[in-house]
Amino acid sequence: MNKYISKVGIALALLISSNAWATDGVSVQFGQAGFYGRLDIGNYPQPQLIYREPRIIQRVSVVQPPLYLVVPPGHAKKWSKHCGRYNACSRPVYFVQESWYNHEVVPRYHDARYRGKDDHGHKGHKQHGHGHDRK
Repeated sequence: MNKYISKVGIALALLISSNAWATDGVSVQFGQAGFYGRLDIGNYPQPQLIYREPRIIQRVSVVQPPLYLVVPPGHAKKWSKHCGRYNACSRPVYFVQESWYNHEVVPRYHDARYRGKDDHGHKGHKQHGHGHDRK
């Protein structure tokens, strides 16, 4: 019994430490190069896909709209192994080419986000009664 408890304790410690290790480091958000995850196509041009047809691991009776995902190399090939991380095993998934994401989405996202802002994050230097009209 003690061996069983110690094995469970070791397994839990490894699980907790691996989760903590995975969350350390740099956080990459949508619109940045190196982002992996769900992509809302919205007004972006038609994405370049890795496969023509969507991948579906678990068939369901309710048809759901497809997801567009940017995934690390190798995840698309072994999708059944990785779909759980993206909560997408029962959804049709199109894999977007990372090069398309980096060349189309990242620049447009940054242009839209920072349009009209100066180097300090302000929306221009309009005169709003702060002494700018003094001579």
